[in-house]
Amino acid sequence: MSDLYLSHLRNWILKSPPGEWVVKNARELLIGTLKQGPIPQHVAFEMDGNRRFAKNHKIETIEGHHLGFEALARVLEICYKCGVKVVTVYAFSIENFNRPRHEVSGLMAMAKVKLEQLVQHGELLDRYGAGIRVLGERDLIPDDVLPYVDRAIEMTKHNKDAVLNICFPYTSRAEMTSAIKATVDEYTTSPRPPNTPFSQSRITQKIRSNRSKTSGSASPRDSSPDPNGKSDVDDSMSSTTALDPESPPLSSTTPLKPAKFKNPESITAETINSHTYTAECPPLDMFIRTSGVTRLSDFMLWQCHENTQIFFLKCLWPEFDLWHFVPILLEWQWRQKKLLEETPRK
Repeated sequence: MSDLYLSHLRNWILKSPPGEWVVKNARELLIGTLKQGPIPQHVAFEMDGNRRFAKNHKIETIEGHHLGFEALARVLEICYKCGVKVVTVYAFSIENFNRPRHEVSGLMAMAKVKLEQLVQHGELLDRYGAGIRVLGERDLIPDDVLPYVDRAIEMTKHNKDAVLNICFPYTSRAEMTSAIKATVDEYTTSPRPPNTPFSQSRITQKIRSNRSKTSGSASPRDSSPDPNGKSDVDDSMSSTTALDPESPPLSSTTPLKPAKFKNPESITAETINSHTYTAECPPLDMFIRTSGVTRLSDFMLWQCHENTQIFFLKCLWPEFDLWHFVPILLEWQWRQKKLLEETPRK
């Protein structure tokens, strides 16, 4: 029997009413057990192997990508049900724009289909309160794809309990470049002085404006000083902030204060992190890549830190399911327990 025949037979058994009942209850029991231990708050998936899966099973490439989306829907439900708050997926790399034009056009058409499918599966995101965020270089997204992106974001903007980050189009180098540029702008732009109508310079100019208007018509009696040391001009300063266009220009001899810039020595990793796409997300706990490839491929390089657990799986992405996720989560929980045990010794 071919692998495809066995796969169809397995799916038929699992989708039968008795099979669905057994699988559903087994999944619920297993997830409930896993939730008793620590749960990662941020998980990243590099979804690799759709085309290879299609080639191995002698089906169209587009069908392999559709099966990959079904796997994503399964994974999202598993993660959110377990208690994961943020899921980040690598949907499209900036490097893919270097492929032949017809292939890029096909990938963009597929992106519209997948985003539309996300909209159609909105009940899954609403059930767990997950909002969609599209991370990457928005300027590189074709105009015909942008409405699908904006619609997916708009549809879930009210969801605040969890997050689905879709990296499209994205590379870590582009993200870090953008974060460094934003940091440079922050530290080389002088803070603007507060724009208030009651600043000293405006009050002074207002006094001169009023005096110039009254100097020609005032009588000696009108111009006599007030016994209390106050004048009508003084009383009128707070009544309005409008300046007469014919008033004499303000010639202040007060030297301008030099602009104050932030001290670049105060720049830290947290400063740059505050300008990354995932600045509002918790630290990356788990990085998972399927298809047996053991490299990060310019994905989440900044977010990977000393406590990020990286897992490379041999299964292809359309095959990924709870039974692949459980061993990974158990290993992560075991490593977390060992890390907590070692912490007091340091």
